Amino acid sequence: MSLKNNGMDPKTHWEHIYEKKAPTRVSWYQEHAQISLQFILRTGIQKTDPIIDIGGGASTLVDDLLAEGYQHISVLDVSAKALELARGRLGERAAQVNWIEADITQVDLPEGAYTLWHDRAAFHFLTQPADRQRYIETARRAVRKGGHVIVATFAPDGPDHCSGLEVMRYSPESLHSEFGSGFELADSVRETHHTPFGTEQKFIYCYCRKQ
Repeated sequence: MSLKNNGMDPKTHWEHIYEKKAPTRVSWYQEHAQISLQFILRTGIQKTDPIIDIGGGASTLVDDLLAEGYQHISVLDVSAKALELARGRLGERAAQVNWIEADITQVDLPEGAYTLWHDRAAFHFLTQPADRQRYIETARRAVRKGGHVIVATFAPDGPDHCSGLEVMRYSPESLHSEFGSGFELADSVRETHHTPFGTEQKFIYCYCRKQ
C-alpha cells in the first residue's frame, strides 16, 4: 500500500505498527477470516491452485487455508515484521507458504500466476488514483483468465481513517467500477466487524471473476 499522499514511507509506517502492537490488538484482527474463507471455498478452485493474499501480513487466513488443504499459498505484505509474526505463529507449517515482502503498488508479479487473488483491508488504503491503477493492473496481469478476485474494503458507513491513515470507502458498485471491464461482479456482502476494542467497523466484500 502507498502512503505517499500522507508524506510517509509505507514500509516504515507498517513496520512501526507491527513492532508496537500485537497482531491480536490491531483493529482489523479476526480470529478466523470466515467470510473470506467462505468465498474462497465457494469458488470451487482446486486445492492445488495458486492463491495470493494481498496485504495478508499477520492475518490468520493462511492458517485456515492450510487447514483446508490448500497447497500453493502466497502471502504478500510490505511489512517484514507482519510476515515474521505469521511465520512464527505457523511454526513448521510456515515452510508450506510463499512469503513475499513487497509493496503491492510496486511489485512485479508473474503473469497468470494465480487462480485466486484475495485482499481484505489493503486496497482501501490506496487513496491516490495512480496507486489504485497500478494495483488493478497488477491484479489483471497476475490473475489467470477465469480466475477469482475477492476484495474487502470499508463500506460507505465504515471508518474514514485507520491506523492513523486516511482510507477510501466503497459500495460494491463503486469498488467494482474501480476494477472495470474484465472483472465480472459475481456477489457482494456486508460485514459488521467487531474490533478487539469492542467497536464496530462496516466492511463490504466483492467477489469477481476475471473474464
